Amino acid sequence: MTAQPAAPPRAETAPGIVTFDFAALSPRERYKLLIGAVVPRPIALVTTVDAQGKVNAAPFSFFNCLSADPAILAVGVEYRPTGAQKDTGRNIRETLAFTVNIVSDALVAGMNICAVPFEPGTDELAEAGLTAMPGAKVPCPWIGQAPAAFECRHHTTLSIGNSREIILGEIVYAHFRGDTVDERLHVDPAALDAVGRMGGHGYATTRDYFDLPTMPLATWRNDPDAANRRS
Repeated sequence: MTAQPAAPPRAETAPGIVTFDFAALSPRERYKLLIGAVVPRPIALVTTVDAQGKVNAAPFSFFNCLSADPAILAVGVEYRPTGAQKDTGRNIRETLAFTVNIVSDALVAGMNICAVPFEPGTDELAEAGLTAMPGAKVPCPWIGQAPAAFECRHHTTLSIGNSREIILGEIVYAHFRGDTVDERLHVDPAALDAVGRMGGHGYATTRDYFDLPTMPLATWRNDPDAANRRS
């Protein structure tokens, strides 16, 4: 009989509530809880170049926007199992630049091809049939099929342990497909058609959309039902 792996430490502190002491969990166990609960996560299809100008593209779902002034994007880049840097992290260190391409539903297949563990030196964009457009202010290309792309200069790298680094980039230029943004700089979520990452191999679309305005205090006091008045 094959031995079953030990169950992770868990406790039931109240009826129906299960708690976990993260100090008692392995990194893999923490990872499973986080990627299953912190969802949907936006996906950055990051394009970089190395010191010789060779292009690399790879998707990352440990990604988000952290600030507008200055405009900062953050990407969590995992190290290889050997402890070596991935091409994305190494290229950013060498060139101090990267470009974040937003993944739409139409770009999912190309993104998935870019995630394949190709041999070093492979041009993932060419393998995926994606168009490399020249950067305006950084040496990295942006992807012509992306609904939006942000050229970034390296701001800060945070080394937070033996498995991952967090890279902050300041946006210096942006490209939007014409139908995704209007003259008031409002981005149309339906035209953007972004996808998000769920737990495991799961993904989600952003097509189930509703508006829910933030309420003034007076509205909440006078009309508590407004808290869930969706449109």
